Amino acid sequence: MASNEFDLIARYFEHQAVSRRDVILPIGDDCALLAVPVGSQLAVSTDTLVAGTHFLAEADPARVAHKALASNLSDLAAMGATPAWVSLALTLPEPDEIWLAGFCQGFFALAEYYNVQLVGGDTTKGPLSITITVHGFVPQGEALTRSGANSGDWVYVTGNLGDSAAGLALVLGQQQVEDPQLRDCLLARHYLPQPRILAGQALRGIATAALDISDGLIADLGHILTRSGLAAVIDVDKLPLSPELCRFAPERDRALQLALSSGEEYELCFTVPEQNRGAIETALAHSGVQATCIGQLRSGQGITLMRGEVPLDWQLHGYDHFAE
Repeated sequence: MASNEFDLIARYFEHQAVSRRDVILPIGDDCALLAVPVGSQLAVSTDTLVAGTHFLAEADPARVAHKALASNLSDLAAMGATPAWVSLALTLPEPDEIWLAGFCQGFFALAEYYNVQLVGGDTTKGPLSITITVHGFVPQGEALTRSGANSGDWVYVTGNLGDSAAGLALVLGQQQVEDPQLRDCLLARHYLPQPRILAGQALRGIATAALDISDGLIADLGHILTRSGLAAVIDVDKLPLSPELCRFAPERDRALQLALSSGEEYELCFTVPEQNRGAIETALAHSGVQATCIGQLRSGQGITLMRGEVPLDWQLHGYDHFAE
């Protein structure tokens, strides 16, 4: 067993496949020394995942690590940034080497895929939690934000929505499915989201506002509306649903409600002016993801859900970290 913090760092975190030229001094000193490219701004995001709130303590640590890092990388994607560096703080009840080995496997596999280097962090004893800070670069003045939308802009989302909520229902035992392939697929979509890095970069100069869907579309779109001072009309029949979600929730209204409220999707929601709509498909051609137009912004406040011309009275909410 690793006997102390320094043993843990040396054994599990100092050896990694990624070695970036812009990391002047990596792990091993009081601080890392890093070089930001000329003409770029530094994008930084921090998230904490707590056992029992964001993941079950008995969950596969490799999947927990992937989800933890992916959720942070998704924040960079929403800004149109390119990932570069990451720091990691782990609070562990005990120095469990089996758990750490699995965690590092999942963490470094995703970090290597996106060429992200671990440059620092901390380990301490206490209830199991994970805090990650990611850093990325975005060209000067080109970052996507939540506040740039305008009345008349069209609302888009990438990928499909609702699968993560279905996977979570399986994790928590709230619903069962007989098909093991369907179960495995939905669990993977919950635990192994793919941050839309290339899509976010492609949307620079095309989208007026963007964010990632972490607390549910109905909640996260509300952040764009609040920051931009606008309202939105969403046609629920245009929401992109996967075949797997439709099998999990064959009643269409339930599937649509899952798509609207599902947290931890890590797809992008973004707004586009009319003159840029024709550029979206070409811009996203090499990102491996499609985008779907689901509604439009207008003056006013709030979100109106429609089915064609008929308004819907669905009382939906996204995820609230402090809700009972």
